Amino acid sequence: MLELKNIRKVYNENTINEKILFQDFNFQVEKGEFVSIVGSNGSGKTSLLNIICGSIPIEGGTILLDGNPIEKLAEYKRYENIGRVFQDPSVGTSPSMTLLENLSMAENKGKSWNLTRAVNKDRIDYYKSLLIPLGLHLEDQLETPVGRLSGGQRQAISLLMSSMTDVDYLILDEHTAALDPKTAAVIMDLTEKIVKEKGLTAIMVTHNLRHAIRYGNRLVMMHEGEAIMDIKNEEKEQIEVDHLLNKFYEISIEYGN
Repeated sequence: MLELKNIRKVYNENTINEKILFQDFNFQVEKGEFVSIVGSNGSGKTSLLNIICGSIPIEGGTILLDGNPIEKLAEYKRYENIGRVFQDPSVGTSPSMTLLENLSMAENKGKSWNLTRAVNKDRIDYYKSLLIPLGLHLEDQLETPVGRLSGGQRQAISLLMSSMTDVDYLILDEHTAALDPKTAAVIMDLTEKIVKEKGLTAIMVTHNLRHAIRYGNRLVMMHEGEAIMDIKNEEKEQIEVDHLLNKFYEISIEYGN
């Protein structure tokens, strides 16, 4: 279980531009949940992910991962148990390295390299077995620098790499936003498959309301640092895109936008 308790996050503290985003914010994700998070710009969606992963500090509160406090844990240490896929496909991969080198690096995340070879060619057949089901012909491009691949191919690789080690949590930061609709659908189906097969707990921030409704078993809408909607399971299955759009309109009217 992931728990955020009494989180306080302030940007530009003690300046004229001070903005309190989270004040005594509480949020928890049960083991095995796939949570889709939507919300207006500046609502705190990405900040929430950054706080969980340790990319930004907090000014107060506690973060518990499976009962263990991690708010003082370095970002790289949190990634021992957390996989993350970013909006930009280039962030999750090394474009100058070959696909084989990227997969080898991902498989050895958190391990000591010592004087061993960075690429274990004995694992090539294993890597191909992971790539073939993607249907993107990547199994024939192991020696290709990742920077030469398409955005969709690179995002599929990022997704695969994020879950190659024994992580329990998967953080998806608008990971289809830079893709065309057809490729985004492929990546979302792959996401669902990986989450289910590996039994991961997933948190996905997205602007695509259809994806938010179709995928996962819980939907959270955020606005100005608060979760103003939180539905799951059967209730989530009944919701429609128009309902979410109407909620956004209500917010805009209420806050004079």
